[in-house]
Parts: sequence; C-alpha cells; structure tokens
Amino acid sequence: MLKTLIATGIVALLGAGSACAQAEPKDDPWVFLVTNVFDGRPIADGAGVIALDAPYRAEDAAIVPITIRSELPAGSAVRIAKITLTIDNNPSPVAAVFSFGDGGTVNAISTRVRVDAYTNMHAVAETSDGKLYGVAKFVKASGGCSSPGIASADAASHRGEMQFRRFDSEGGADSAEAQIMIRHPNNSGLQRDPINNYYIPAFFIDDLALSVGGKPLLRIEGGISISENPSFRLNYSGAADAPVSVEAKDTSGNVYKGSWPAAGSS
Repeated sequence: MLKTLIATGIVALLGAGSACAQAEPKDDPWVFLVTNVFDGRPIADGAGVIALDAPYRAEDAAIVPITIRSELPAGSAVRIAKITLTIDNNPSPVAAVFSFGDGGTVNAISTRVRVDAYTNMHAVAETSDGKLYGVAKFVKASGGCSSPGIASADAASHRGEMQFRRFDSEGGADSAEAQIMIRHPNNSGLQRDPINNYYIPAFFIDDLALSVGGKPLLRIEGGISISENPSFRLNYSGAADAPVSVEAKDTSGNVYKGSWPAAGSS
C-alpha cells in the first residue's frame, strides 16, 4: 500500500511541476496529494480527532521529532483505524502509514523524520466509519533527505538489532509507554557516498508489525522520510503488561524479529 502511495505522491508532485510550469513557488502540493494519495476524498478538520506536534524550526533536518496523538474522547463510538503522515515538500511526500489492530488502543506515536525543505506536514486519520480527518503543522527545516548518515563502519553487522523499552505511564494500570528502536541506515536514495560521491541506493525499513499479547497492535509502512535508526515511541492501552513481539522488513527483503516478555516477568 505505501509503495503505491509513495509512487502516486511523487507522480502528483511531478505532474504539478509540469502542468504549472509558470506557477508561483508558493503553490501548495497538498492539493495534489489530496487527489493522488487520498483519491480526492473529503478531509474534515481534525480538531478533536487527531493532533500533530512538530517543532516550528527544527534543530536538525535529518531527525525532526514529531508526535501524533488521538484526541477522541474515551468511549467514542468510532476509533482511528489508520493514520497517514505526509511531509508535503519531501521528494516522496508520504512518510508513513500507521494501521491499528485489535491488540489495544494506540493513543500516541512519536518518531523522527527527515525534512527536505520548508514544508507543511499533514496527519490524516481514517476513522472506523470511513471518514477522513486532517491536521497540519508547518516546519522550517531543509536538507534532511540528503543529509549523510552517521552509521559507524561496523553498522552492517548490527543492522536489524532491536531494543525495546517500557516506561512508567501516567495513564493508569491499563496504559503503557513503550519504545522500539531498530539499527538500520534507512538510506533515502538522495545521500552521496563521501568516498566516490555516487548516490547511495535507497534502503530502508518499509514494514514493521508490532503485536501485544499475540494480537496485532500496530503496523507501520515506512518510506524514505523516516530517519536513520528508526525509533517509535507509543502510548497504548489494553494488555499493557503483555509480551511484545516485533517483525520488521526492509526494501531488500531482509526480515528482523524481536520479542520481549510480559512486564515484571523474570
């Protein structure tokens, strides 16, 4: 699904450039993303449904912190089934698609992204009744997609290694804070090898599935905008102390797995 969205996002921007060759730079790519990524479906104001936190001016364009939060009230008749994150002026605007399973309720997701030019970011939630709700943040950053990686010389031997951490949660006994981190260069395809100056081929985690207590909680379909060594921090409820398992795949077909016991188990 995300590969299709990435392709249509790129086509949308290229099409916009050719059809509007005389247009002003201020033209908003979001118009084309709505048509090509969301099939022109109406997107309502997401206030009260979803929130997107991002810095107005990023300290490092290669690792811009963002958080997406559900704003739905407890006991809501609908739930968020999927969230699409776009970084509108990135070469591949669809940064990630987050899909939610029945292993619990994800209340917030934080990660780090690359930003290639001053841009709006959009988080679009699709609720269980099929409606779309969106919010936006403007971020000042540039050069993140071509910024060289920081991986050490032995990074290949550690590629795919995972770390999982639980944190104390203020949301009650049924709520959890957790973070999954994966060693991976997540090459964007726009970085250059410092030795030969050739472009380094795109190579990134494009699928990650996280299960809690044997039930799917979250699937992340990622693109080139997710930063090196992907990190995702979650706030979720339901089976908060249950065992956790993760399976990730990259664009070369490599599969990485990790599992962790229930909280408090020896």
